Amino acid sequence: MQHPRRMRIALIALGLSVCDGWQSATLRPFSSRSEHICMRETAPPRAAIAAPTTGYAAARRGAASGGQQSASTGEAVSSGLSALDAQQQQIFLESLPEDRRAQMVEEAYESCRRITEIYAKTFYFGTKFFTEDKQKAVWAVYAWCRRLDDIVDKPRKETGSLRAELSEWQRRLNDIFEHGRAWDNLDLALVDTVKNYPTLSIVPFQDMIKGMVMDLDQNRFETFEELYIYCYRVAGTVGLMTMPIMGVAEDSTYEEALEPALALGVALQLTNILRDVGEDRVRQRIYLPQEDLRRFNVSEQSLFRGVKDEKYVAMTKFQIERAREWYRLAEDGIDMLAEDARLPVRASLDMYSSILNKIEDNDYDNFNKRAYTAKWEKLMMLPGSWLKVKGMI
Repeated sequence: MQHPRRMRIALIALGLSVCDGWQSATLRPFSSRSEHICMRETAPPRAAIAAPTTGYAAARRGAASGGQQSASTGEAVSSGLSALDAQQQQIFLESLPEDRRAQMVEEAYESCRRITEIYAKTFYFGTKFFTEDKQKAVWAVYAWCRRLDDIVDKPRKETGSLRAELSEWQRRLNDIFEHGRAWDNLDLALVDTVKNYPTLSIVPFQDMIKGMVMDLDQNRFETFEELYIYCYRVAGTVGLMTMPIMGVAEDSTYEEALEPALALGVALQLTNILRDVGEDRVRQRIYLPQEDLRRFNVSEQSLFRGVKDEKYVAMTKFQIERAREWYRLAEDGIDMLAEDARLPVRASLDMYSSILNKIEDNDYDNFNKRAYTAKWEKLMMLPGSWLKVKGMI
């Protein structure tokens, strides 16, 4: 049980830094890279969740039993190291005395901590609820995701070099998980995390890389089922990465907690998509399913022109209700988490879902008005999040 004073201090610290989300560029509150029609007309979220969680659970059981995890390179991120440089770095790291290597591991964790603190302030302070071991492991996972984003966001004239970097990043990931081999100092933190948490699966890491490749190859989604796969890969994967680290309550199992963890990632990304319609149309990207545009008789041309008529408003209301259903699924899993993981997750859910309210407050104009929650509003939400975690409301 957390000491009440410690909880209060951590809550205040979290409140002082509510200006940023914890996710990386791909995930963050985030750029995405009716009159509601009955939700029965779309695939039920629980059915959609089944495929990735089944694969993840199988891989996790394999890791727990000592089996080798599959790590096909396929399509897929780079470190900026050439293959020769990386090989030389590996030889150097592997030849170090044990005490020096241990020192470098701690230095790597400190670097991951700084990356998290700088780029993910809310999440960083949320990790203050964790034990020291959990803190370091989550920082290592976040740093890996952040570096992947930096590769994708790097300016370039064509996509060929990005594909090559993504393939190299996949090979690098395989070395971390299969051989405990680091390509550079920061990799040492994730190598150590994989060693300390043997049920950590490579699958969600691989799937996030695949999500980056989807952004290269696809700027339209025919059905919600297609969009769901994208949402899972770029956002839902984070929940699966961190679940073995956060842990679950004594009366819950990992398998039970997986669906809500994945649902939260999908809800966050659906929220991003709705918030960023205006930005995405400038890039000629449409993340809203084509089947929904047809259902509400909204043309791509009117969307690109920013026409907010009754048809567009009705479609947006439908999309908001869909996102809220995923948030409701995610709420079911908060009590399944270990006690020190509940408040960070609850606060993230409450703060991020409030963006949907802002879209409504803006009269559904997500073409010209950016929906965001102000710092003071986030701060005001924190006591409510804490009371929900404690079961008081």
